[in-house]
Amino acid sequence: MPLYQEKKPKKKGVSYAKYGYLFSLPFIIIFLIFMLYPTVFTAVIGFTDFKGVVATSFKFLEHPFENFASVLANKTFHASLVNTIVIWIMNFIPQIGLALLLTAWFTNRSRRIRGQGAFKILFYLPNIITAATVAILFASIFAYPVGPANDILQSLQKFFYGTIKGLTGPELQEMIKPFDFSTDPWAAKIVVAFIQFWQWYGYTTIILISGVLGINPELFEAAEIDGASPSQTFFKITLPCMRTILIFTLITSLIGGLNMFDIPKLYIWNGGPANATMTTSVFIYAQAFSGSYLYNKAAAASMIMFVIIAILSGVTFFLMRDRSEVKAKRAMKRMAKLNKGAQA
Repeated sequence: MPLYQEKKPKKKGVSYAKYGYLFSLPFIIIFLIFMLYPTVFTAVIGFTDFKGVVATSFKFLEHPFENFASVLANKTFHASLVNTIVIWIMNFIPQIGLALLLTAWFTNRSRRIRGQGAFKILFYLPNIITAATVAILFASIFAYPVGPANDILQSLQKFFYGTIKGLTGPELQEMIKPFDFSTDPWAAKIVVAFIQFWQWYGYTTIILISGVLGINPELFEAAEIDGASPSQTFFKITLPCMRTILIFTLITSLIGGLNMFDIPKLYIWNGGPANATMTTSVFIYAQAFSGSYLYNKAAAASMIMFVIIAILSGVTFFLMRDRSEVKAKRAMKRMAKLNKGAQA
């Protein structure tokens, strides 16, 4: 038997990390060019005098926050911020309500609904239609004086005043009038909110259904064995287990809602009647690309909205976090400290 054994050379393992970096490189380059650089540049020009159609140079202001103060004092900006929040609330409440209802229906274990894939496609379809197409579609639906919405409205007026009230002849014709949805401030807000709701409820529904499918099925089986009703199962098991998905849905909807631009801009131009549909994004666009081309004011307004969105998102996450999990982590930290103290 030999005294010395030759050591076999170790096989070098193949590292796939470099391939991961290579595959992620296009995303990083695109992010740096189209996301990070514009954001940083926007933040910088908010402190400058950068404006004008052919502006090529700028200088920093003596009072750095002059543009921010000017935007915050602008009454149109105040109105656009209120409009943005109101329109978002008007579309998000029915959106999340319908999405939860459809989620409860499609994930009910006692109902075996066929064709769920087809339903999901139909629900999601409005989300993939371009904003310009949607704006033209709804402008035709709510057209004045002739359009599907006004046809239905006049039919209801005829039924109410003719059949129920008993009016006839000229008196009846006088009561049947079309309604101009584009000139009434609240009607314009409601239409824009409805369009946003119609476009996004399918996306929200699919996200919530995905969240339910990720819950451990044994929890539902245990609830069935214990005799829990479908409503009890949904409110006691499904909703609490969907906390993370609900936080994600709320925060992404909040970010998207406060950045609302395409439908308010394309459905009714120039902010609608009495600026009723002018959102903050439409206000920023108007500052940057019309009139005096105030890029510095538009940049300042963008940064103000960035801060508002960040604060609201943080507050939402803090209020909706899982407090029991936080308490458990704190208890574990205390136990770790006590163990260290005992060992010392």
